[in-house]
Amino acid sequence: QVQLVESGGGLVQPGGSLRLSCAASGFAFSSYAMRWFRQAPRKERELVARISSSGATTYYGDYVEGRFTVSRDNTNTATYLQMNNPRPGASAVYYCPVHGLGYWGAATQVTVSS
Repeated sequence: QVQLVESGGGLVQPGGSLRLSCAASGFAFSSYAMRWFRQAPRKERELVARISSSGATTYYGDYVEGRFTVSRDNTNTATYLQMNNPRPGASAVYYCPVHGLGYWGAATQVTVSS
């Protein structure tokens, strides 16, 4: 049974930092690329970042502007999203779906506000 559990969300001030985690289980984690999506109220879901199965290749949405870093730990079957100096527009629920399997977790809420 595939499980994806996002955590680490919360309230962060502009200029601060936050690290999201995604604990994965129930599939061959090291064989799949992982993605981070976000969805804000009344907005469409958008891709934040993607990381290849080995972690060697990453991709970011244009609006990330170098503020976020995606990483993964294949030994501990987890992926992470480091958010540095997020803008208020980054407030959303964040998900970490497995690329190609169609499974999504329950998400973690991030609120950027002073």
